[in-house]
Amino acid sequence: MTLIFYGSVFVLSLLFSAIYIFMWHKHFDANLNLVFTIVPIACLGYLLLGLSDTTKEVIVAVKITYLGGCFLQLFLLFTILHLCAIDIGRWSRILLFMLSCAIYASVLTIGYSDIFYKNLSLQIVGTTRILNKEYGWMHTGFYVVIFLFFAAELMIIGYSWLKRRQVPRTIIHLMIIPGIIVLFFYVLGRKITNQVDLIPLGYVLAQFIYLVIAYRVNLYNVSDTVIDSMVRERAIGYASFDFKYRYLGSNEMARNIVPEMSLLAVDEILGYQPAERKLRHFMDGFSKDQKNSLYVYTVKDHGGKGEEERFYNVNVSYLNDGIRRRGYVITFTDDTQNRKYINLLDSYNENLKREVDEKTQHIVEMHDNLIMSLAMMVESRDNSTGGHIKRTSEGVRILIDEIKKEGELSLTEEFCKDVIKAAPMHDLGKIAVDDAVLRKPGKFTPEEYEKMKHHAAEGARVIHEILEHTEDESFKTIAENVAHYHHERWDGSGYPKGLSGEEIPIEARIMAIADVYDALVSKRVYKEAFDFARADAIIMEGMGTQFDPGLKKVYENARPRLEKYYSTT
Repeated sequence: MTLIFYGSVFVLSLLFSAIYIFMWHKHFDANLNLVFTIVPIACLGYLLLGLSDTTKEVIVAVKITYLGGCFLQLFLLFTILHLCAIDIGRWSRILLFMLSCAIYASVLTIGYSDIFYKNLSLQIVGTTRILNKEYGWMHTGFYVVIFLFFAAELMIIGYSWLKRRQVPRTIIHLMIIPGIIVLFFYVLGRKITNQVDLIPLGYVLAQFIYLVIAYRVNLYNVSDTVIDSMVRERAIGYASFDFKYRYLGSNEMARNIVPEMSLLAVDEILGYQPAERKLRHFMDGFSKDQKNSLYVYTVKDHGGKGEEERFYNVNVSYLNDGIRRRGYVITFTDDTQNRKYINLLDSYNENLKREVDEKTQHIVEMHDNLIMSLAMMVESRDNSTGGHIKRTSEGVRILIDEIKKEGELSLTEEFCKDVIKAAPMHDLGKIAVDDAVLRKPGKFTPEEYEKMKHHAAEGARVIHEILEHTEDESFKTIAENVAHYHHERWDGSGYPKGLSGEEIPIEARIMAIADVYDALVSKRVYKEAFDFARADAIIMEGMGTQFDPGLKKVYENARPRLEKYYSTT
């Protein structure tokens, strides 16, 4: 009879724990996980107690059973605190845990000391098994702690009922039951029957109540349930990246929208393929202006009805870890139907649109000419770099041509045109540099050099304001990057941000080579022009420290054309 009872209770505890594992959700409290771990272990101890034939085996089994006695009420208390959204602080949790550990440490002295059990032995008379017990003073302490934990649970539940309106009433009612059950079997279980110990039955009943609580609790976690429902219905795609553009993860919908993400390994830095550049562009735009967090992403859908465009609204926000910002979250929502409806309404306006496009193109050309004029005006203030804009622009064009021939970087035609178009704007920031510094006929002092270094960040700011309302977001980003980062170095010792390696946008890395090459082979007020051999030696020496070593072959291929160009200027 004893073995049947203990065996049945143990099997039930395993069954309830298995159901809990099946129900498990990532938002379940860790203490609830421990409840469903401790109970089967304690029930196993009672089963081993029923199977014991010697006093030594009894002692081992009893020590296992007290895992439940010493820690279950503690984990029930912690679970109640979590469900009631009450934080008692880390140190309070540690002290309560240490108290339970101290009680269990005294349990482990059974057989060696009389502080918990003065006597514990097994006597077998015929077929009757008699367990002789004589409690020590720590056993009384054990009961005191159990009652204190139970009293604390009642106080928390009562407080939550009166003061915390956001704690579900159903959960509050259910939370009272497990503590009462366990305490009842501790105090009165042995008065009901002397044949078996009913405490493990109390544990299993408490397990069942917490299964009901676990089933209900997720319904009240609004943010999690809404997010899970949206993800399950594939209504939203999301991807996350850290501040260095390392890929952290995405859901299936996001990977379907941007298939390149399926090829990315977790922690791999975004590359410069068209789709990856778009993702970089979204995050760059958001980091510069958090108000501009909405973008549109267009993809070709090769479905059963032929190829059609699908439009996704893209929202960028910070990825938060508690109160810390750790990176970016990009979300995609399908806006194709809305856009089709808008296109249908606008279809009758095609002629007007064509005229607007023509005028817009004219405005763009005027805008570009204005920017070029501004760049030339800035250069005219600098008596040491005359013709620098024209020469560096041609240098960038030559490098871009070689990159396209080599084919390693797979840059799009649009990107290449935008880099060449942005090259003349790289020193626009010098408009904010004092004439006394900019027009100095000699080398800068350290203080003057620090002032001159501000032109990089200032150039990005000026370009951002000039191009703020342009529809060509890609060109705007490239132009800002060229101005902002063309003085960064591959080894991280450049300015203004101290970026290193692939953190530096590729357009800025290309601009850096053209910019330095022109400075070397051109005459300045503080130096004569270097010959091509000396300039080449300096550039090659800087590969891997100042310049991107991946562009070394590009530069080597471009060098004959660069020398030919500079020979004729």
